[in-house]
Amino acid sequence: MSEIQTTEWKPKVNPWIIAVTVSLAAFMEVLDSSIANVALPHIAGGLGVSNDESTWVLTSYLVSNAIVLPLSGYMVSVFGRKRFFLACIALFTLSSLLCGVATSLGLLLLFRVMQGAFGGGLQPMAQSILADSFPAAKRGVAFSVYGITAVCAPAIGPTLGGWLTDNYSWRWVFYINIPVGILAIFLVQQLIEDPPYLSRLRKAVGKFDYVGFSLLTIGVAALQIALDKGQEDDWFGSTFITTLIVTAAIGLIALVIWEWFQKTPIVDVRLFKSFNFAATNVMFFVVGMILFSSTVLMPQFLQTLMGYTAQIAGLVLSAGAVVLLATMPVVGQLAARVQARYLLAVGWAGLLLGMYVSSNWVNLYVSFGSATWVRILQYLPLGLIFVPLNVAGYTGLAPEKTNGAAGLMNFTRNIGQSVGTSAVTTLIARRSQFHQSILAEHSGSGAFDAALQSLASQLAQAGMTVHDAGQQAVGRLYGALQAQAATLAYVDVFWLLAGFSALMFLCSFLLKANKPGGGANVSLH
Repeated sequence: MSEIQTTEWKPKVNPWIIAVTVSLAAFMEVLDSSIANVALPHIAGGLGVSNDESTWVLTSYLVSNAIVLPLSGYMVSVFGRKRFFLACIALFTLSSLLCGVATSLGLLLLFRVMQGAFGGGLQPMAQSILADSFPAAKRGVAFSVYGITAVCAPAIGPTLGGWLTDNYSWRWVFYINIPVGILAIFLVQQLIEDPPYLSRLRKAVGKFDYVGFSLLTIGVAALQIALDKGQEDDWFGSTFITTLIVTAAIGLIALVIWEWFQKTPIVDVRLFKSFNFAATNVMFFVVGMILFSSTVLMPQFLQTLMGYTAQIAGLVLSAGAVVLLATMPVVGQLAARVQARYLLAVGWAGLLLGMYVSSNWVNLYVSFGSATWVRILQYLPLGLIFVPLNVAGYTGLAPEKTNGAAGLMNFTRNIGQSVGTSAVTTLIARRSQFHQSILAEHSGSGAFDAALQSLASQLAQAGMTVHDAGQQAVGRLYGALQAQAATLAYVDVFWLLAGFSALMFLCSFLLKANKPGGGANVSLH
């Protein structure tokens, strides 16, 4: 294994202009993964389908998106990066238009599959273009720009989607991509170029690996559908979900074994021989899980238990994104001066603190202001995690590996997001039932009976009959018991997320050191 300096190639255009250009395209795609969530009831009503059927609008996008992400490195070697990036932007924009004009659920699902597939190439291409356009010493600052798209877009998406749906139509959550896509196409065509090493990759590309592609498609599709529909169908209580999980496990394990021995794999699993790359992918999985878990937990708690509207709950989420937007450039500067593993340790410690505070914050009397501050605490450390993770992930990799590495990093983060969303949804439901059974054991106590009689008396004095007052009192106290049980379930989940953060804090110190501010050695594999 020989060590060489990173390529001397430099882009003709100022790399900061390139950073803004590619981040614009990536932002559009990441936004689309969450912007349609709040529009589902309107889509169901507009197309005359049930709410359960409308959730396939999200599932179809996630499945096709996840399949394409790890393929992006191979696609670059076949078509060239700029050509592939332009094709993804153009076809993603066209698919968005088709989603907006869809007249039936079947057509909408078809166009969402197309949109997810073409969008799957945008994030890894943006990331690998940044890695090549900036010298290793400045990658941290460059990834801070990209980090804004990956971390802030999921928080902004529901708020923007709710506003567009309420004021215009659900179709505008798709139409909004059209002007952004057209601008991105023009900028990429004018400003982006391929480095010389990509021409060598195109000459070395082998035949298409149909077996690997089939295993990837089957494994990822089965996993995403199982994660999306698991709680709805009672997980292993459902033969359908059990079959999907077994299929996913067999397909993905077989994929790794098959691709390991291929000369030109469509998914370069041998990248995981690099300890830093493997470790950062684990962290990407966890940060994706926590990022989306908290994005699901906060509005769900505020809307179901506090009575907030979707728009006001969205404002709480957006506050954290705005603060992160302001701090991300500072993190980029730090990444150019401090080793990535130390920044990661601070970031995970900060996220641990944020989840701990969240577990103590959850109660039925929380104000809008305190909810906003808690969200800021949850989001603030993410910059110190996301940017150094990208820097650490590329440490020790040759330039020829950046495209495949970017696809796998985004793939593991997206799978983490799906796992996190499914896990917290299931845990909230199961832990609520558990706490409800514990609280119900005390319903026969003297304190409970006194509260019941007091409430019934107040309702009777307000004009109800004695019978109706008694029924109302029981109903209201049962509702309060359910709310308390659900609140305790949220506390449990925040504690679990804090535990994952603590584990990642310890793992940060196992990463290899990079060389901030100086040349970074890379290895040819």
